[in-house]
Amino acid sequence: MRCLFMCVGVLLASVAITEARPKAAGNQKCKSGPVDLVFIIDGSRSVRPHEFETMRKFMIDIIHELDIGRDITRVGVVQYSSQVQNVFSLKDFTTHQQMVKAINEIIPLAQGTMTGLAIRYAMNVAFSTAEGARPNVPHVAVIVTDGRPQDRVAEVAAAARESGIEIYAVGVARADMTSLRAMASPPFEDHVFLVESFDLIHQFGLQFQDKLCKIDLCVESDHGCDHICESSPGSYQCLCLPGYTLNEDGKTCTAIDLCAEGKHDCEQICISSPGSFTCDCNTGYTLNEDKKTCTMIDYCSFGNHSCDHECVSVLNGFYCRCNKDYTLQEDGKTCQADNLCNVVEHGCEHQCVSTPGSYYCICPEGHLLQDDGKSCGSCRSANIDLVLLIDGSKSVRPQNFELVKQFVNQVVDQLDVSGHGTRVGLVQYSSRVRTEFPLSMYKSKEEIKAAVLKVEYMEKGTMTGLALKHMVENSFSEAEGARAASRNIPRIGLVFTDGRSQDDITEWAKKAKDAGITMYAVGVGKAVEDELRLIASEPVEKHFFYSADFSAISQIAENLKLNICAEESQGEIEVKDPCACDSLVEFQQATMTTLNQLNQKLSAMTVRLEKLETQLLTRK
Repeated sequence: MRCLFMCVGVLLASVAITEARPKAAGNQKCKSGPVDLVFIIDGSRSVRPHEFETMRKFMIDIIHELDIGRDITRVGVVQYSSQVQNVFSLKDFTTHQQMVKAINEIIPLAQGTMTGLAIRYAMNVAFSTAEGARPNVPHVAVIVTDGRPQDRVAEVAAAARESGIEIYAVGVARADMTSLRAMASPPFEDHVFLVESFDLIHQFGLQFQDKLCKIDLCVESDHGCDHICESSPGSYQCLCLPGYTLNEDGKTCTAIDLCAEGKHDCEQICISSPGSFTCDCNTGYTLNEDKKTCTMIDYCSFGNHSCDHECVSVLNGFYCRCNKDYTLQEDGKTCQADNLCNVVEHGCEHQCVSTPGSYYCICPEGHLLQDDGKSCGSCRSANIDLVLLIDGSKSVRPQNFELVKQFVNQVVDQLDVSGHGTRVGLVQYSSRVRTEFPLSMYKSKEEIKAAVLKVEYMEKGTMTGLALKHMVENSFSEAEGARAASRNIPRIGLVFTDGRSQDDITEWAKKAKDAGITMYAVGVGKAVEDELRLIASEPVEKHFFYSADFSAISQIAENLKLNICAEESQGEIEVKDPCACDSLVEFQQATMTTLNQLNQKLSAMTVRLEKLETQLLTRK
């Protein structure tokens, strides 16, 4: 049975030796017996395109060395990142050509690194009878990854091994050895491999080269060796892995525990491994260069404590402290002024209003805040097509999502909504994108606000890039109510998010602006400023807004100015019929007001002239 599993390891190495040892014509496939083999490959964003191509070739070359068949070797491929994708199952293909074609068509998922999720999928699905796994055939999984898992792998890997799956863990470049050992089957020397780059990925199996499916006594007999069976002509002997000693029975092995035997010189903690040990320190101490003694850690001295104002060192850690008139925030690091209006040059023309972590300017009644967010003036809203993209991911939480809907309705309150005036569309996104209503659906503020209140919370992930793509390709199409580009109606997109996007936003943020869409970015809480600035149109400061928490988004809505002044707009401004009664009344009222003002000025000038004439006569 051991050769059957080791055959997989040899096959993984076969490509690496092709240059040093040319293949003979009619090279034999592995005939050790049937096996179910599943590749679990890392498709996260950290795997670069050329590296993924190397991994693709790695699998293809291994498959070429296998004796593929429904009753011999079956192969499946699973790709994972933040989610798991079944490329093909054990039952799907019976020829090399079919498998190679499917592998060449794999598109990297380019998200996170949820290795534990992939192992659980392999255990529950990929190696299930329904997917083609055979009950009395060895199950072998080969995991290839370049990063540290973003979820827990030790428990699910142990469960997978307990279910009968033998796991090989292959780490490349940035992979974490501790995580690889937590995933792999014992002994780790046979199942854990770490190479410097994807170009060297094939070399890890060279140690199995000369054992590829050889028939020897270690295979043919029940040798009973605990660790290693070494064949010799007509015989065999049992050996132990480094750090173990062979017991008197000549078969079983016992680990050599140097820590327990007191054969170490660690100052604080001795960590045992078979035949060796490493030293470690208690919490609050760091291991010195001699790898034996420990020194207390001054965390503040590292300069990476991230305290806004002052770092205070204590045993086993540090804490942050703020200057006078500042308050330490919940993250324990940042400091917020008790009143930002008193400590910043806000430049508000009329009045500055402080909010938690921010501030905004307001204008007196009858005036509107201008584009600079500071000065005041009067301006009517022009016709615009406005699409709002709101974050419905699970990090927002239901109570905050209600505040997001209030924010949307506050924005709508500032607009002149009508079929011929401003049109509004709403899109919600999480791991997917859903149009709540297009630009063409509602013709009044009341209808829009009522529809917004009925929007249901989606939860799940944060695919901002996917949402931007949907907006560019669908939301501003004439089919969904956007007016023709030839009419020069300004198109405005407003993106609201509370966290980092799980996909890339660069391409579609640029395409949105290239398509002539003016982009506003509103972030709350854990929103990433760099992503918001990437979304926002130039000048960024005019189109970018951020608040530390959801309680302040209503103030952002008050401060957010999406309206375009009529004299600045290139769009179609609604012009009233000069013959209409309302217009005539307005004209008459305006004319009478102007004439009254002129009469008052003329009367004042007449009085002054009379005074001057009197003074001249008096002097004579």
